[in-house]
Amino acid sequence: MNELPAPLRPEIASLETSRIQQVFDLGFGRKDLIALWVGEGDQPTPAFICDAASDAMKAGKTFYTHKHGIPELREAIAAYTSELYDIDCAAERVSLTCSGMSGIMMVLQAMVGAGDNVVVVTPVWPNIMSAIQIAGGVVRAVQLDGLPDGGFKLDLDRLAGALDERTRAIFIASPGNPTGWIMSREEQHTVLEMCRDKGIWMIADEVYARFIFDGQETGRRAAPSFLEISEPEDPLIVVNSFSKAWAMTGWRMGWLITPPSFIETLGRLIEFNTSGAPHFQQYACLTAIRDGEDYVHETVERCRRGGELVFQRLSALPRVRIARPMGAFYAFFGVEGLSDSLAYAKQILEETNIGLAPGSAFGPGGEGHMRLCFASSTARLSEALDRLEPILSKPL
Repeated sequence: MNELPAPLRPEIASLETSRIQQVFDLGFGRKDLIALWVGEGDQPTPAFICDAASDAMKAGKTFYTHKHGIPELREAIAAYTSELYDIDCAAERVSLTCSGMSGIMMVLQAMVGAGDNVVVVTPVWPNIMSAIQIAGGVVRAVQLDGLPDGGFKLDLDRLAGALDERTRAIFIASPGNPTGWIMSREEQHTVLEMCRDKGIWMIADEVYARFIFDGQETGRRAAPSFLEISEPEDPLIVVNSFSKAWAMTGWRMGWLITPPSFIETLGRLIEFNTSGAPHFQQYACLTAIRDGEDYVHETVERCRRGGELVFQRLSALPRVRIARPMGAFYAFFGVEGLSDSLAYAKQILEETNIGLAPGSAFGPGGEGHMRLCFASSTARLSEALDRLEPILSKPL
């Protein structure tokens, strides 16, 4: 590869391709491939959402909009959030972003400089750690403790011990990707108090909030949210996305809920990064959030069935350690003797034509595991498991 004509920032020059992407690149386009490596299901965006985008384009909704989003959508997200959590969320706190990831990048631009650090609960989606690096910051990983049954637990004392005078934020995803771990209400109270006391930000990734599988027992439609225990001016930023619950991964549309005092700063960052989310797509999002509740219920139930199938099949294998999924839509399972999950993912791809994500991609606590996305039909998952079981049963 030719050298660049001029140097890059060291933080950018040292960025590595995600290990998920490495496996994806190796297998992309193969015939008879069952791809379970990335965080999306096997269903396209439903027609009623696509029709809304098409109708909006035909109606001329193709111009710039207010940088925080069209008022109707901000109001709809606020109403949805208020009803879901039984709180009062003002539309003025809502900002549309060109994907949840873009929202995270702008938040980090606002608060992280060279030498600052962000405490991140891991294993976690690798883009988060790279985004902190891009901002010039340092990741301080606090690894979830693995439990004998394959589940995970957060050590709050270890989290508190990772904070210092250069910490600008704590980043926690719940329900977690890749683990499916869900933070308890008591843990949220403790962490929010830490942030208040230390004067640091809490960045809550709640993209998988709707994907909980004990809703019938608990009476909840979503995982516990920091929004339920916070005041509007708390140092809290909640990240969400249309990608998962409404099958809109390729649309790249998300939103942030922030303190009112942060809105002006965020508006400037939106202006200089994207100038706002696409006009016609916002009308598709408006339709999704207003009319898509039945679809969300169906999607969550579909994932519950898929997760239960994967759990039953994999937990029967002696070399696999797996907990029944609590949230999100991933099986993050340990394999006895596994020390190089990237190499193992490549081996699985070559021998079975199944695409899995290597656990090492997700930072500390990930190695020794594989991630399987079960947001698919049970027929597709059954075929994948038929291929996987022989290789997962063989000693390494």
